[in-house]
Amino acid sequence: MKSRLLAAVCALLLCGGIVIAAQNDPMVGGAAMYPSKNIIENALNSADHTTLVAAVKAAGLVDTLEGPGPFTVFAPTNEAFAKLPAGTVDTLLKPENKDMLTKILTYHVVSGRLSTSDIKKMIKDGHGKASLTTVSGGTITATEDMGKIVLTDEKGGTASITIDNVYQSNGVIQVIDSVLLPN
Repeated sequence: MKSRLLAAVCALLLCGGIVIAAQNDPMVGGAAMYPSKNIIENALNSADHTTLVAAVKAAGLVDTLEGPGPFTVFAPTNEAFAKLPAGTVDTLLKPENKDMLTKILTYHVVSGRLSTSDIKKMIKDGHGKASLTTVSGGTITATEDMGKIVLTDEKGGTASITIDNVYQSNGVIQVIDSVLLPN
């Protein structure tokens, strides 16, 4: 009886250990995000980021985001892209609009690996606001509202970080709920 009980407890602990290990890799779009993979490798597995991946491919930014970085990517979900006016995404994906698409996508990227703790410290140090310079040369303003980080683009649009600190081998992804637009 004791040996069966001991075996059951060991099995439970072993299974529990597997669950705990799996929880250490955050889920985004129904897929585990592995810190050993780069931004593109992980984004390809997220069902919530198929539009972003298609846009990154159309803009020719795959090699850049597979590079050493580090980068902080504010990654809009498919739902975020769906909030744009009808036809916007299809128009941006056309070859003749590659420059505009590249500008929008690189507006979502900041050099360095910024965790939400880093951003919150920057906000505190900036007396309630932090200016983040994007790879495109634009500025995103970060503020905090009820513990959530809110990003404001140059046109006054806002996005909130909905899944934070998804670490990658070459940076970190902060999932956001709206597309940010540069001037």
